[in-house]
Amino acid sequence: MGMLNFFRSGGKIAWGLIGAILLLMLASTALFARTALVRHERDVSRMVFNDNVQLLDEVRKSTGALGDSLAKVSTSSTSDAIPTNRPYLVVSIEDHRLWYKQGDSVLFTTQVATGSGKVLEATGGQSHWKFETPRGRLVIQSKEEDPAWIPPDWHFVEQARKRGLGIIRLNRGQSVPASDGSTITVEGTDMVRKYKDGRVVPIEPGVEGREVVAGGNIVIPPFGTNQRKYKGVLGTHRLNMGDGYALHGTDQPESIGRSVSHGCVRLRNEDIETLYQMVPVGTPVFIY
Repeated sequence: MGMLNFFRSGGKIAWGLIGAILLLMLASTALFARTALVRHERDVSRMVFNDNVQLLDEVRKSTGALGDSLAKVSTSSTSDAIPTNRPYLVVSIEDHRLWYKQGDSVLFTTQVATGSGKVLEATGGQSHWKFETPRGRLVIQSKEEDPAWIPPDWHFVEQARKRGLGIIRLNRGQSVPASDGSTITVEGTDMVRKYKDGRVVPIEPGVEGREVVAGGNIVIPPFGTNQRKYKGVLGTHRLNMGDGYALHGTDQPESIGRSVSHGCVRLRNEDIETLYQMVPVGTPVFIY
């Protein structure tokens, strides 16, 4: 009854208070949404600034933007989609061979390496990866000379498994103690070692097989650092097909002709250089 009298006697004040509370709630919601948007734009801008195309592909895939692309091509009829008026690429996973064709004419052919089909599981089974080359119709989306490899997390899990080590992720603003008395942290685009005497020593850029180890763990570098960019692993050229898959060269030519890759199609450097000159962006790729 008292509340009813309050609304009767001071209705304007009561409704004003309710309106103010609702406006405050709406403003808080809008501010939260705007903050999230700004943070998202900042993170994406940072990935673009650091030329981290592979991470962008992973983000797009995780949000569903790329999730159906390979599923769709895998269900399409390869023979019906083969163009009759322009060149196209064909890759046989079983034969470990690539052909660049136009109609029935073979313009170029060579051996390749394809996905191993192996499965890697992280400790605890929270994540797992299957290293297979996708089947179906893909397209050459972009081309790169002297490409850098931005190793995904599975690379560090795999290296740790091989060497009997654990893994620890280093985020910006954090540090990891090392056995030599230094601490490992990030400054700008480099991971560095900071010593008690004030010395700051940059760690060498990323090299496969020589990852940073601290306290019995392989340290996973943050994206955007030079320690997360490996030069030479992908050979001299790369033809990107999207979803993180590509035709590229290799620093392990002895692997050609085998099922050993993590999903990409590897070629000898001289062969990918030839294809790079011949194959334009937009060329269809049929993998079976």
